[in-house]
Amino acid sequence: MTEETVKDWMHGPVISCHPGTSVEEVAGVMDEKDISALVVVDSAGDLVGVISRTDLVNARFVQPYLKHWRGMTAEHLMSRPVISVTPDTPVSVAARLLHAKRIHRLVVVEQQGPHVRPVGVLSMTDLARHVTE
Repeated sequence: MTEETVKDWMHGPVISCHPGTSVEEVAGVMDEKDISALVVVDSAGDLVGVISRTDLVNARFVQPYLKHWRGMTAEHLMSRPVISVTPDTPVSVAARLLHAKRIHRLVVVEQQGPHVRPVGVLSMTDLARHVTE
């Protein structure tokens, strides 16, 4: 029996923003789409970061000098470098990576020539959903 891969469990399409997207807009998209993070891509569509609700909350309440969002963008708060996997990564490897890095999501990427394009996300929620099936 073949082990399941990330492409079998990931979700998509990727919802993204650009580094220059305001944090107000980032928060609005997260609320509108009911998601907990956005993948940050550059003008070529390459992966450059991830910004999560946790990043927004930390900026707003935990770090007092960042409590004023005016002028702040995704680039100011995004996590980088991004921990990523490919669609062919075994789910067991991805699960261990999530646990070892203490993160909630992995961006699933494909190399397209010189570009690294996000094609999906594998989150702890995705793993939990499959455990109950």
